[in-house]
Amino acid sequence: MAQLIYGAEGAAIQIPEHLLAHVKVLIATKLRRNESFMMSWRHPDGTGRSSIWLQPSIPLRFVFDTPEENMIDRELLGRLATAASSNGGLVLELEDVAVLPSSTANATPTTADAEVAQPAA
Repeated sequence: MAQLIYGAEGAAIQIPEHLLAHVKVLIATKLRRNESFMMSWRHPDGTGRSSIWLQPSIPLRFVFDTPEENMIDRELLGRLATAASSNGGLVLELEDVAVLPSSTANATPTTADAEVAQPAA
């Protein structure tokens, strides 16, 4: 599990590493464009759910367990971007994310400048 450290108090959110790699690209792209959005998830232990508001002024840190860059599935990234731009915001399904094989036709290595396609209006 990787962690998204959110806010000045450093609240850690546990997210599967492959999913957090995609969320990182999405968040970086949206915040670089000055686009704030809501992100929600169900607690893995079934005790409830949480939501956070992501905006450029809130400190964020991404912590990964492995030193290698994850492969990014453009289709998954597009679905996440569409959800993040919707009225309901991005809802992460932590248990439903499959890990991509190390090489796949629809995947590219993560980069700081990776762009997320804008969803159709």
